[in-house]
Amino acid sequence: MQHHKVDILGTPVSSLTMDELFSDWERVIKGGEKAQVCITPVNSILAARATARVQEIYKHADYVLCDGVPVKWASGFLGDPIKERITGLDVLPRIFPFALQRDISIFLLGASPGVAETLKEVMEAKHPGVKIVGTFVPPFRAVFSKEENQEMIEAINAVKPDILLVSLTAPKQDIWIAENLANLDTHLAIGIGGAFEVAAGMIQRAPLWMQKSGLEWFYRFLQEPKRMFRRYFVEAPVFIPLIIQQKFSTRSGRP
Repeated sequence: MQHHKVDILGTPVSSLTMDELFSDWERVIKGGEKAQVCITPVNSILAARATARVQEIYKHADYVLCDGVPVKWASGFLGDPIKERITGLDVLPRIFPFALQRDISIFLLGASPGVAETLKEVMEAKHPGVKIVGTFVPPFRAVFSKEENQEMIEAINAVKPDILLVSLTAPKQDIWIAENLANLDTHLAIGIGGAFEVAAGMIQRAPLWMQKSGLEWFYRFLQEPKRMFRRYFVEAPVFIPLIIQQKFSTRSGRP
């Protein structure tokens, strides 16, 4: 699980190709190890900068993936280019054939009611024989009660999945995994964000040309303007000035 990480505003972001990532994950699962995977867009990196607890979680996570063109751009601007942009929307569709070929089991936790079940049905139809061993939709709230949390853990541990996919939005999903991974009978816990709905066909992904040109964020905003407005028009504009500040602080030897 050793690989190079690039410091983006205090968050160490993994520099890996998708092939290297999945090869690593296979070793983790076959070796009976445990690993936390965080998928970090700009808003997650800004949340980490603002909250020491979140930043500590990202510092200790095994994989912190580069979700977004601005994050990849920042690494190049800082002189330490990340190998590849790896989003939750790219990772999720690849997980199911990966799991099928290696007899690896998957559990789906989170998203809105009905989404995980729909995703399960879609992927079982697309990849016959894939082992999606359970789904669970926790209540929609900022913090789970002790009883609710225990119910989630018991549902997962009852089927012992190799891969746990958690869709609770970032950084909430990353906090939950960090706090509970030691008690979970799983090998790979991945905070996958809002990718369930897209992979299930409930929300359409941006055309490929928009993905490649860095305009996928705009497509998502048009689909969910109320939910995405703050992320893209309040939080994101702060990112570039902070990256410029980091570059010149590093040059001058200041932290």
